[in-house]
Amino acid sequence: MKNVILEVVENVSLTDKIYKLILKGDIKAITYPDEFVNLKLDNFYLRRPFSVSDFEDDKLTIIYKVLGRGTNYMTSLKSGTKIDALINLGNGFQYLSQKPLIVAGGIGIAPFVKLIKEFNKKGIKPTLIYGEQTKDNFILLDFFKENTNLILTTDDGSLGYHGNSVQYLAENKLDFDKYYACGPTPMLKTLKKYSDNGYLSLEAHMGCGFGACMGCSIKTINGFKRVCKEGPVFLASEVIYE
Repeated sequence: MKNVILEVVENVSLTDKIYKLILKGDIKAITYPDEFVNLKLDNFYLRRPFSVSDFEDDKLTIIYKVLGRGTNYMTSLKSGTKIDALINLGNGFQYLSQKPLIVAGGIGIAPFVKLIKEFNKKGIKPTLIYGEQTKDNFILLDFFKENTNLILTTDDGSLGYHGNSVQYLAENKLDFDKYYACGPTPMLKTLKKYSDNGYLSLEAHMGCGFGACMGCSIKTINGFKRVCKEGPVFLASEVIYE
């Protein structure tokens, strides 16, 4: 964990509810995508955790969805604003696959930009199943079309496969050696039932964000673990859903 001051470079809307925030500063401590950062927002007591979507040199990209007062406040952040941040938190996705499958639902697409870039550098084009409720919710489709074997699914059938990401996977035999998944808990739970040969990025309400308060503990085959410290990325085979 490292405490740094970052500066807003860009803060733009991708849809009516989803924004891309680019920050710059000393981010050398960040190692893997889906580590997370904890941002201190003015007039808010608790920091807000966000997964690392992309990072390069001194630039950090966060993709966030407006869900409450904190994220709504973030939409007003202007270029040049300074933000106190804790970085290099948690355990991110690593590049341990030759035939990677990425399964993303909704804002769960956020941590995969850097992961895809790193696979591409190795000459690997991952398969991506990207699910949304409706066609208007998709983001960054040009990037994903160029850099992945992209499969789109929508709950309402407005684009791509009519159904969710895991339904598509269950109905179509895809060749992969590991999957990397992030999305709503019901999606991850169903995916684990289908196969535990992969990695799950979990969400949890966090108090401290660095393992002190135990508020984000989940049950695993090796006892309780903290999403903020031992996670957010876990082997699917160790997570226990009840």
